[in-house]
Amino acid sequence: MEDKKKKVTFDDIAKYTNFSKTTISRYFNNPDSLTLKNQEIIAQALIDLDYQENKLAKVLANGKSEFVGILLPNLFLHYYSEMLNQILSTYETFGYKFLVFTGTSSEEAERKYLQELLAYKIEGLIVLSHTISSKDLASYNIPVVTIEREDKYVNSINTDNYMGAVQATSLLVKNGCDILIHINSDVPPAIPSYGRIKGFSDICEQYNIKHELFLTDLGNSYKETQQRISGIFSTISEKYPNMRKGIFMSNDTHANIFLNLLMREYGCLPDDYRIVGFDDSPIASEAIVPITTIGQQIDKIAYEAMKLLVSQMNERKKRKPAPQAEIIHKVITPILVRRDTTT
Repeated sequence: MEDKKKKVTFDDIAKYTNFSKTTISRYFNNPDSLTLKNQEIIAQALIDLDYQENKLAKVLANGKSEFVGILLPNLFLHYYSEMLNQILSTYETFGYKFLVFTGTSSEEAERKYLQELLAYKIEGLIVLSHTISSKDLASYNIPVVTIEREDKYVNSINTDNYMGAVQATSLLVKNGCDILIHINSDVPPAIPSYGRIKGFSDICEQYNIKHELFLTDLGNSYKETQQRISGIFSTISEKYPNMRKGIFMSNDTHANIFLNLLMREYGCLPDDYRIVGFDDSPIASEAIVPITTIGQQIDKIAYEAMKLLVSQMNERKKRKPAPQAEIIHKVITPILVRRDTTT
């Protein structure tokens, strides 16, 4: 039987490079304490010796897990599931692994999730859930990047929600709609997606066009949301007969539910309805009638969130990390994606 491959130890690397074992240990646990030349010598030795790193031993030695925690509010909305998919795909670029919790809208539960993540020595945190304030998140003293939520005290990556709403509402105006309707949660101004409400209202007022806002809790499951949007759909049908109705939905999951209600009622998308969603998650292009939407460039948001987080985590690993001069709030431009629910 062929002998098993001999495990390469720190002692083997030290002998090969003529460095001490202490120097080799510093390379793994505090590389910035070595000169660049010595780092390169040791790196080449690892290749020559075919060294297989013991990840668990490294975590125990320096407390760096190479894990990033993710807190999501749910996976029911396709935006969150696609965002998670895109964040996970950054592994090949940045080399970080992920521990994921989905919220329950309970602050107590999400604080327990966060404590669990910290127990696993996560190096950074990406947060999309809304229950824990940014001030509290900042107090945990680990790098944090939030996406599309209140972000006063932490770094964030967000869509330009106001611009997206302007694009959506302007298109519905151009489609010759007699009444414009926006259906959303009652979002507070501190949340970036409030820009969707503000942009809609501003354009309606600019064009002096009849409009209505339906701002209410739309539920956290398909059944709940379908029932509540169905009620709004009935109200709109009764209140605005014989009028072309431009419907701007807060996300593509809700837009698809509204479209399905129309298909069940009429067997088609009636000429007196126009629909625009928000996200450009896969459900918009895969709907029975492909849905016009505002593309949030989810892949770009995920990449930029990880890029910003990695820069913070790398700074923390230096011997003398520099404090962050100012909080970074990066805004990604949305893109109007025209499909079959508008002209």
